[in-house]
Amino acid sequence: MKPIIHLIGLPTDQNSSFARGAALAPAAIRAALWSDRGNLFTQSGHEIGTDIAFKDFGDLPLSDVDCAADDAMIKQAVTDTMDAGGIPLSLGGDHAVTYPIVAALAARHGPLNILHFDAHPDIYADFEGNPRSHASPFARILEAGHATRLVQVGVRTLNTHCREQAERYNVEIIPMLNFQTAQVPVLEGPLYISIDLDGIDPSEAPGVAHPEPGGLTIRELLSVLAKQKAHIVGADIVELNPTRDVNDITAIVAAKLVREVAAHIHQNNDQSYREQP
Repeated sequence: MKPIIHLIGLPTDQNSSFARGAALAPAAIRAALWSDRGNLFTQSGHEIGTDIAFKDFGDLPLSDVDCAADDAMIKQAVTDTMDAGGIPLSLGGDHAVTYPIVAALAARHGPLNILHFDAHPDIYADFEGNPRSHASPFARILEAGHATRLVQVGVRTLNTHCREQAERYNVEIIPMLNFQTAQVPVLEGPLYISIDLDGIDPSEAPGVAHPEPGGLTIRELLSVLAKQKAHIVGADIVELNPTRDVNDITAIVAAKLVREVAAHIHQNNDQSYREQP
């Protein structure tokens, strides 16, 4: 049975720590995704809306002020998606949205294995006094027991506190120093994929609030994704800041990642596809 991918926009940046603007991202990504400048085919030859079952559910009406209420709304949307047999592919918004998404998925599937692309580990106990900061979602996920394994790819700003947090929670960090895609393990399911766009080098994705030179190329990120064969229960693409983008480059990158992640969900989750010789 083909999985149905539910695209869900999460327009919130209330937990951003430096520059707001990520709440504008879902609209910018959609504009790039549906633009006539390209088509809906993926590099594997699948097409959004034909062999890849895909429904765009628009944006949730988040308050962007009341984090607890917004978390509850996100959890309910993810639960509704699962109840309908769908797989949530969420568009942030800042990275704080990953916590309620994963919480809802783990409540159904049990603890997840998470593949996380980012320049930063996002495991602060709290950041600037905010435990729900976009710099803290994986601390919340790990302390709640929602993840069995967390593998982080592209990290290049690991400070002392986050190093201690990584050791505390047994986080597997694959830094950019001497990076090779072969270093990234193949994870078992249930698998969740979280892509913070600042994990990509700012030369290829400049429209982020916290650009950090020396990052992943888009080709490296796609190569890491291609290694993963496990059942994918959800994914997010976060931290596009359209106010800092250049000629919509990062929005176009994000739209490309929507297509490619959708293709991997289709391939990894479609039993009939997996059984082909």
